[in-house]
Amino acid sequence: MKVQTHHQHFRVLFVIAVFTVTLTSMAWGTSYTAIDLNPSGSSLSYAYGVNGTQQAGYSNGSATGGADHALIWNGSSTSYVDLNPSGFSVSYANKTNGTHQAGYGHGSATGGNEHALLWNSSAASCVDLNPSGFTTSYAWGIAGTQQVGAGWGSATGNYEHALIWNGSATGYIDLSPTNLGTGVSSCALGTNGTQQVGYGSGSATGYSNNALLWNSSAASCIDLNPGGYFSSYAWGVGGTQQVGYGKTGISPAYSVDHALLWTGSAASYVDLTPSGFSVSYAMGTNGTQQVGYGRGSATGNSTHALLWSGTANSYTDLSQFLPTGFGSTSYAQGIDSYGNIVGSAVDIYGNMHAILWEPIPEPCTLLLLGLGAAVAVRKQK
Repeated sequence: MKVQTHHQHFRVLFVIAVFTVTLTSMAWGTSYTAIDLNPSGSSLSYAYGVNGTQQAGYSNGSATGGADHALIWNGSSTSYVDLNPSGFSVSYANKTNGTHQAGYGHGSATGGNEHALLWNSSAASCVDLNPSGFTTSYAWGIAGTQQVGAGWGSATGNYEHALIWNGSATGYIDLSPTNLGTGVSSCALGTNGTQQVGYGSGSATGYSNNALLWNSSAASCIDLNPGGYFSSYAWGVGGTQQVGYGKTGISPAYSVDHALLWTGSAASYVDLTPSGFSVSYAMGTNGTQQVGYGRGSATGNSTHALLWSGTANSYTDLSQFLPTGFGSTSYAQGIDSYGNIVGSAVDIYGNMHAILWEPIPEPCTLLLLGLGAAVAVRKQK
């Protein structure tokens, strides 16, 4: 029997690592497998967050006693875990970092008020993030050890304030911007672990909501609202990219929503609305791709889930990949670093189902994967 030396073992690991890096940097193409995540006994379900093999959202049906319950899945309708905690009548999971989930809920445990919640993949693990001095709070995003959202109560003068948590109700950071004037309200909707995005308003914005970017402090706030837009909202952040949408048109009363992509400033914006679309929304980014939805003449005025790669013309219509039994109406809400996408779609009976879109590797990627395995095996001989 041939014994593998330390140096041979190192070469094997090195080869595998090189091919892993190569594969993760390659394009995954424009073909997807769409998986229906709707659990048995559920009349409706939505998926909002994805990271690796885990998806997060909620469902309602006989399996949940007719109430909205936060759920996580691991790639199939049968793999779901009900996260609804004891003492809560309803709950919602908005995002996942792969092991932990952020959302909100209410019930007897909260006196009927909505409270931001953090889970570690089970109902029993739930942590109530609602800080002292707050009557209401919501957690909308999570990355790494950081959760973001908003809350209000006596601690904020009953104005909505954007918040950061790091796993507990204590030690939260109030992100309410100091550069928006007086009467400021704000909300954080997404985080990449170090930066946060959302929206806010105050006397400096004419009390219209403007998309905002923070770097973990109130003083770091950057107003992303582009010139020519009446208001805007930033929903997702990944790498150096921020995504959301803005209202544009002839006046606030006669405006339309356009999906927007930023890279750190108002002037950097890109309008992602494709030709043939009257409205569009960008909801998530992994730093290179963006997801959302839109409608117009190109879709027969039905709402379709969309994927972009940085420009309006780069879009892929994700409705084309829906399974049999679905119409064309769909929404994309989140994308992870592997290109997995989650959202929801309407079946032919009018019911909303949580959907996972998994990218299908291009043939060259599969070829490299096979070559990488072959080289690794050869090195071990």
